[in-house]
Amino acid sequence: WGVPRLTDKQRRLGVRVNPKRVRRLCREGKLLLTRRRGRKRAAVVRAPRVVPTGPNQRWSMDFVHDRLADGRPFRVLTVLDEGTRKSPAHVVGRSLTGQHVVAALEQLAQTRGLPRTISVDNGAEFTSRALDVWAEQRGVHLDFIRPGKPNDNAFIESFNSRLRDECLNEHYFTSLVDAQVKIERFRLDYLTEHSHSSLGGLTPAEYAARFTPSAPAELTRLSA
Repeated sequence: WGVPRLTDKQRRLGVRVNPKRVRRLCREGKLLLTRRRGRKRAAVVRAPRVVPTGPNQRWSMDFVHDRLADGRPFRVLTVLDEGTRKSPAHVVGRSLTGQHVVAALEQLAQTRGLPRTISVDNGAEFTSRALDVWAEQRGVHLDFIRPGKPNDNAFIESFNSRLRDECLNEHYFTSLVDAQVKIERFRLDYLTEHSHSSLGGLTPAEYAARFTPSAPAELTRLSA
């Protein structure tokens, strides 16, 4: 965690602390890690992207891969509401197909409704006939990113990076059930403890609580 997030965490716990003091303590304890940045490359100008600011306008989905302690691989289907940064569900399994994706979305439809659009990459699970038929029946638009351009799905990529750094890289998973428990624990912690500057310093759960069915969210334009 960086200094701003550590400071925010302490203040949420009721500790009065100055960011400068947090930075000094982190330096003395050698707790600050430098994140390696990719090389900057020239890019063509892209049109401004409509960024949702409320629930169920656009979701993102992706897969994350890891291994159990005995070397067996497993996958995690991550789902993110881009407007509130809430992750409504994770699905952990050895083999996840298009049917598993549909089953997960159907379960979410019963508990919190469905978005207008879901942003996905061009993986076989997302281009499957099962998901295509489901989206057509449910009236959900599947927005496929450009092949080889994961930055087009920046919200879920950022979330997956947090999942990797703060959960997958920090734990050994003795079994699939163990992985499900620990990853679900991370998801709930992310909802209630991870504040976002883009949400005015609120956590996803706090920001989502501001919305009611009678108060539809607006869309704002943000340059990509």
